[in-house]
Amino acid sequence: MRFTTAALTATAAALVLGLANASLQVVSGGSWTSPTTGLHIQAHGAGVIKVGSTYYMVGENKIDGGSFQSIRCYSSSNLVEWSFVGSLLTLQSSGDLGPSRVVERPKVIYNSATSQYVLYMHIDSSNYGEAKVGVATSSSVCGAYTYRGSFRPLGFESRDMGLFKDDDGTGYLLTEDRANGLRIDQLTSDYLNVTSNVYKWAEKYESPAILKRDGVYFMFASQLTGWNPNDNYYSTATSLAGPWSAWAKFATSGSNTYSSQTSYILPVSNSLAIYMGDRWVSSNLMRSTYVWLPLTISGTTASLTWYYNWVLNAAAGTWSAPPADNSYEAESTANTLGGTARTVACTDCSGATAVGYIGGPDGGSVTFNGVASSVTGRTTVRIRYTNGDGGQRVADVVVNGGAAQRVAFVPSDSGQITGVASFTVSLNAGSANTILVRGVGDGSYGPDVDRVLVPTS
Repeated sequence: MRFTTAALTATAAALVLGLANASLQVVSGGSWTSPTTGLHIQAHGAGVIKVGSTYYMVGENKIDGGSFQSIRCYSSSNLVEWSFVGSLLTLQSSGDLGPSRVVERPKVIYNSATSQYVLYMHIDSSNYGEAKVGVATSSSVCGAYTYRGSFRPLGFESRDMGLFKDDDGTGYLLTEDRANGLRIDQLTSDYLNVTSNVYKWAEKYESPAILKRDGVYFMFASQLTGWNPNDNYYSTATSLAGPWSAWAKFATSGSNTYSSQTSYILPVSNSLAIYMGDRWVSSNLMRSTYVWLPLTISGTTASLTWYYNWVLNAAAGTWSAPPADNSYEAESTANTLGGTARTVACTDCSGATAVGYIGGPDGGSVTFNGVASSVTGRTTVRIRYTNGDGGQRVADVVVNGGAAQRVAFVPSDSGQITGVASFTVSLNAGSANTILVRGVGDGSYGPDVDRVLVPTS
């Protein structure tokens, strides 16, 4: 086998990037902080589109509840660290995007013929009685979009929806028609409307998403259980017009798709597709989290295995199970407590103890000393914590005396139940690393810290 210089250079670059990002991990079900906002990412019901080497995630902002506030766009080069870029659509004084309106499941595809990015979304009244799709366009993937209005596709109801762009450039709307069943509708050549129905299932499923792999189409969808999770299903075909196979579960039966609902299936490479799901918290939608897992495809079979965290190399299009962790207890005598930080009881914490009073008027802090890493590079660190408030708390994290990094901690059910927050830091090889968790300097309290988990490599 002969290798070109360009191929060797590309391979070497991917390997170097993989070493520099020694253990970038996806951590499901926890707080994901955008470094540009310092708050939990608000991209619920999201889809992802890749432009060049950059991924853009478009989703719902639920910071103030379920009514429409904005559709947000985040960017990433590695699918782990997501920077907030801006809002595609924002709250208006009236109309489809006005107060007390429902705007959900935003998805973007690019129309090469018109050089426009086309955004579809579920548009509805607060009682879900209108059941329409809305359309907006922009010349920039993450810029301001022009809203073009809403309609019922082919005259039928449409609530949870998705988009799919086939290899030949044809666009399709995937739509939940509550009265008649789940539908695939073909879009017009400019993607701004629907021309015909391609297939309809009798089953009343929602949150549809399609993946195409080696000539086989996989339709993923959820049962109708409101905000509560359920065992999601998939169906396959070699033509979008069918025949489609009987529906089958793809996650462990009874796991409720690991307490999540399908939002999007992201193809990263020929060997890696990522299941993107939402773990909804209906009582406080802002704190809803994300379940992302590597999807296994074999022929016409799809399966999903639970990993609490896993290593993603987006540049190489590969993934691996996580390495072992070193666990550092916040209350350890090897650590340094500052200000009025002190140990507090915590029934769900390891050792039934955490360090509380982080931040506050007296600037409480905890410094983890002697943190070990087998390599020098960027890696994903996890903090187990408690936050009994109704809103997210924030703290600054400082590694090895460097610049502070803001980390968000969404509510964790009560002050006695632990949650997890993940973030990416640069560690040095050896056991002399330090991780300082402190307040943000405004007198507010950060989380009670249970422990820090650091990959061994």
